Amino acid sequence: MSDEKPRSGHWEPPNAKASGAWAQRRRLATAMRDVIERLVTSGAPEEELRGAAEALERYAGHLETHPRLLRREGFGETSTAGDVAEFFDMSPLIGLSNPLSPPIELWIDGDRAFGRVRFGTAYEGPPGHVHGGFIAAAFDEVLGYAQSLSESPGMTGRLTVHYRSPTPLDRELRFEAWIDRVEGRKIITRGELVAGELLCAEAEGLFVSVDPERFRALLD
Repeated sequence: MSDEKPRSGHWEPPNAKASGAWAQRRRLATAMRDVIERLVTSGAPEEELRGAAEALERYAGHLETHPRLLRREGFGETSTAGDVAEFFDMSPLIGLSNPLSPPIELWIDGDRAFGRVRFGTAYEGPPGHVHGGFIAAAFDEVLGYAQSLSESPGMTGRLTVHYRSPTPLDRELRFEAWIDRVEGRKIITRGELVAGELLCAEAEGLFVSVDPERFRALLD
């Protein structure tokens, strides 16, 4: 793994500073992540939980009165980005405006992609460790980010994950990913996940280049 480290805080390209409603959306998503993380193991009494549930139900109903965004600012997967500096605020894995997102921080150094994330209790599988499904999803995102460095990035065709050691919760985890080779429309990527010096998992991803017009048709 490279010793390259991103600056502190969430990774964002220079043009991705949020303001107005988007800044408040990120703030609300952060608060919701905190609620999710603490609720999973909370020993709060029934009355307090009932009051919180009723308040959230009222707010959910209030949000329903507002119009929905007609189009996302970016796409849900970095594999379809084209521009590797694209920032996806609503992604379920890296989006700062999505409370489901851990979120993963991504950056590029030369011809390699790197990621950093910390999975909390909400992502637990085996006691004290991350559920393997979340690890696979994270690899899909990071490998997708790596293959977007190619001249014709595509969508996931196959993802193979080799789990080498249980991945610990509440520790900084680091990804490294790269393009292994390109065979026509096929882009084969590889990556690894470590916790300190511990190798937790390795992965190989096959991505298939997609005609930009076809992808735009999916959006429409």
